[in-house]
Amino acid sequence: MGALNLAEWQKLPISLSELCINTTLRCGQSFRWRKNDAGVWSMALHNRILSLHQDPQYLYYRSIPPSARQTPPTPPSSHPPSISEPTDDDTLELLHHYLNLAPNLTDLYQQWSASDANFAKKAPKFTGVRILKQDAWEALVGFICSSNNNIARISQMVHKLCINYGPLLGHLDDEPYHDFPPPHALAQDGVEAKLRSLGFGYRAKYLYRTACMISSKPDNWLETLRNPESPTLGVEPTSGSDWAPEGRPGYRAAHTALLTLQGVGPKVADCVCLMGLGWGEAVPVDTHVWQIAQRDYKFGKGKHASLTKATYDAVGNRFRALWGREAGWAHSVLFTADLRAFSERLVAKVEKVEEGVVIGVKMEGGDEGEQDVVKVEEVVERGIKREAEEEGESKVLEVEEKVVRKTKRRRKA
Repeated sequence: MGALNLAEWQKLPISLSELCINTTLRCGQSFRWRKNDAGVWSMALHNRILSLHQDPQYLYYRSIPPSARQTPPTPPSSHPPSISEPTDDDTLELLHHYLNLAPNLTDLYQQWSASDANFAKKAPKFTGVRILKQDAWEALVGFICSSNNNIARISQMVHKLCINYGPLLGHLDDEPYHDFPPPHALAQDGVEAKLRSLGFGYRAKYLYRTACMISSKPDNWLETLRNPESPTLGVEPTSGSDWAPEGRPGYRAAHTALLTLQGVGPKVADCVCLMGLGWGEAVPVDTHVWQIAQRDYKFGKGKHASLTKATYDAVGNRFRALWGREAGWAHSVLFTADLRAFSERLVAKVEKVEEGVVIGVKMEGGDEGEQDVVKVEEVVERGIKREAEEEGESKVLEVEEKVVRKTKRRRKA
């Protein structure tokens, strides 16, 4: 694939510390984004195919609407290629909403770092992690699929759901893009058997039964559980209830309501609350987070020796007390840091460089008329520690130098 041509893309100024899509889009929040070899992320979203690319200064975006899905828009030949500024197209509004760009992430990182030394230690390598504002139904389905699963396999399952039950929006780079299937599409006869044949296992029953339950409820029932301070696209936010260490009443009510659905336990309910319903204080506790709580926050002793319901609540309350109203955001940074896919960021690579200079050559007498040629050389050894960063760059952490004097002797007849 050749170099990426951004001529017909629009751009939004934003730093990697405020948003890093290479981290946010692959840390287990959304499971439909695809990245190509040119570093472009694409997904079917809100009845369009949306593509994103990022450099240290800008987020570039392109929306392929229904009338032009087969080929990307091309500017008239009479106009010189240029990267256009955002227009009245509602894609910019959609991006602000979906990527949740309103909160100042730098300020939040500083707040969490000031109250938590462990966060302060790990956060600099994982800047720009935002909680997406996803559709609540899509979040619910995705996290039901997450039971005893990994991100790659969850993504495969969600892709199969879209291909088999979601409407086709078009093709990009010869790849089909389907929108997410609505609840009624998964509530049809035969869905459970079909999903089992596609490899969903016991999750097939949960998905089918939950789809039936949602379809039988009043329209937009899931949206009634949403945080009013974080409404759906196009709706103005309203004031919520007062903060409490165990979470606001609306969050607790939403969590309890979600637990009535098939395949939804406390962790899945918290994932949906956080990433689908806008409750920033929700702290999903899975095996990763439980290990973090044990290793870094001294859980795992006495009455909290195992992850019981009481321990689950205690971990969430501890993190809410530590990080505040947006505890789920801070939790997601540490969750991401604990994922194997990002482990290289926590390992400093050491490279050794030698630079030599000859400072003297002398002849010494040897036995039986032979002479030894003695070469004296000073070698500067530099040990350079680097850590991996986004966009293919690296940061030098430490340079250590030492001078070693080396003597080489060879016999000359």
